[in-house]
Amino acid sequence: MTIPDLNQLRTFVVLYELRSLTATAEFLHVTQPTVSYTLARLRERFGDDLFRREGHVMVPTTRATQLFGPLHEALAQIESTVSETASFDPSAFTGELSLGLTSIGEQTFLPPIMAALARERSTARLAVKRLDADEVEEELVRGHLDLAITVALMDAARLWRTPVRAVEYVALTSRRHPLPPPGPDMFDGRGFVRVSSRGGHTYPLQLLLEHGLMPQVALTVEEYGTLPAVLQDTDLVTFLPRHVAEVFCGWFPALRIADLPWPGQSTPVAIFTRRESSLTPAQRWFRRLVHGAVVEPGTEI
Repeated sequence: MTIPDLNQLRTFVVLYELRSLTATAEFLHVTQPTVSYTLARLRERFGDDLFRREGHVMVPTTRATQLFGPLHEALAQIESTVSETASFDPSAFTGELSLGLTSIGEQTFLPPIMAALARERSTARLAVKRLDADEVEEELVRGHLDLAITVALMDAARLWRTPVRAVEYVALTSRRHPLPPPGPDMFDGRGFVRVSSRGGHTYPLQLLLEHGLMPQVALTVEEYGTLPAVLQDTDLVTFLPRHVAEVFCGWFPALRIADLPWPGQSTPVAIFTRRESSLTPAQRWFRRLVHGAVVEPGTEI
């Protein structure tokens, strides 16, 4: 049996991540027939279909899934070794980088990221895109997003992930309508604001459901940004991450944070990018910069 060359293995890894012959060809800057020919060679080499077409998606076989991890890591190590000899100058990079954030991600993480870019004297153009939890995985693997920050959980086989901040949920209200001390009856008679979970923040809905509070939902909104102005002039309550509530209280001193009467930890905020072998030097630099800007001291990596 012949040993596949690096180009064949890179085609396999990219096809596994993108699940599309067309997208793989575009990413590798080759023609689609070239990708198809390479796949035929790989199938012959490994004695397996590796990918089966289902509609417009190339679905990996069990054998392909077994191969992906070792081959991806081997390619990543090779490319990391090669890239170490080439320097990347952030100040000379003038391209665009895309960052996926929720509305509260924009409010809490974008300021330190912009400050970090300024310290690096970066001339990169940053495009912030509204994060949709149902689409962000495909947006990343297809290259439509360079990096995303979210509490959503995604396929670790296709993406690189590292947690940057623990998430503890609290209640937020107006100071004119404070909540009683934490206890089983602290929310009796109070209405709630529910925020859409489109960005991946499903934990507030889980709390409302688990503790029988859904009948008390008086208002449903799409964005967290509307909450401070609504809360300060009403007796409504909402659940949101403590680090976000602290930002809102800084902007609106009329707001007040209250601890919950039950455990309030959700999945941590994490940075997601494509796997190492699929990143450009600019993307690797951007990932390091964002991580340094938003990571909470003491977070396990």
